[in-house]
Amino acid sequence: MRIRFTGGSVVLPDSVFEDGAVSVEDGRITAIGAEARAGDIEVDLDGRTLIPGLVDLHGDAIEKEVEPRPNAFFPLPVAFSSIDRRCAAAGITTVFHGISFAEGELGVRDTRVAERMARELHAFAPRALVDHRVHVRYEITDPKSEGLVTRLIGDGIASLLSFMDHTPGQGQFKDVAAYKAYFGKVYRTSDGDLETLIDRKQGEAGNSLDRMQRLAKLALRHGVAVAGHDDEGRDRVKLMRSLGAAVSEFPCDLATARAAHEAGLATLFGAPNVVRGQSLSGALSARDAIAAGVASCLCSDYAPQAMLPAIGTLVGELGISWPAAIGLVASNPCKAAGLDDRGEIAIGKSADLLVVSKAQGVLAAESVWRQGREILAARPRSHRGAE
Repeated sequence: MRIRFTGGSVVLPDSVFEDGAVSVEDGRITAIGAEARAGDIEVDLDGRTLIPGLVDLHGDAIEKEVEPRPNAFFPLPVAFSSIDRRCAAAGITTVFHGISFAEGELGVRDTRVAERMARELHAFAPRALVDHRVHVRYEITDPKSEGLVTRLIGDGIASLLSFMDHTPGQGQFKDVAAYKAYFGKVYRTSDGDLETLIDRKQGEAGNSLDRMQRLAKLALRHGVAVAGHDDEGRDRVKLMRSLGAAVSEFPCDLATARAAHEAGLATLFGAPNVVRGQSLSGALSARDAIAAGVASCLCSDYAPQAMLPAIGTLVGELGISWPAAIGLVASNPCKAAGLDDRGEIAIGKSADLLVVSKAQGVLAAESVWRQGREILAARPRSHRGAE
């Protein structure tokens, strides 16, 4: 089947093609601006905008699909079906789901639950609407999970490995009070249980480097990208670079983001941060990082529905060009993860495409295509064959 998108704006890697045309065949983009051929199925954009499907390197929303309330677990097929459709509606055609591994922690972050999620999500992916991948988030103060993460990498389950350190006193939690306030509220955990977790983390902090080196080396050997998480300071950036990391997730301050950028790491910030205008944890504003030229990528973090509105905010409020804004949510994440077959409207790339427009002032997807197949349509659209 040959499909030709016409009659709207097409966001290319370095420009916007007004009243452009994009041809698709066998799931790939085959031409840009070419004339119609007999037998083409034409999709009239009707003045709307065509952009690449979004690529999300860090999405935690799956946790709430599996465990919407503490200790209220849904069957995994129900959770996976829901997050699949949520991602499609949000315009995300490739998503790396953050699944955390920390022995003795709570809810879906318990290793038994997390391993089952990772393996069953990997098995679900071929039947899904969008491309689901496993982002293994390893808590570096947990020696017991190293073997499990090793197996997930070796078995081809992991597509991205990030190193987390939630020990109070650095990163996301500046002190014990901040740690207790967050985990006590989210997981309804007693002060005594949290003290036990903190003591264990602090006790293992000095032994984490060897585990990180072993896992990073294994990941790179299997073609799995490596990331740092909540990086803070030049020394941390230098460490992550020495491990072969390609990504710095949520650098804590502008100086760290600048150091990561200068070191060649892709800096990743949350799209909700852009939409809300601030970080939930009080860390660096994504808007400030973008304005300073040290932000490479945006992710959904905890809210898939924030990705497209974030693009609208960047273009409509902050004056960012369409190609630069799309780079943050498509081509740059692809480069960071080592995906060279998608993320741009370019000949030979996968036809993962979105038709977007503003609804009540908010950018939203009217139709979503993956590998040349329409997987979601917000309202009926006319298709006609070329004469």
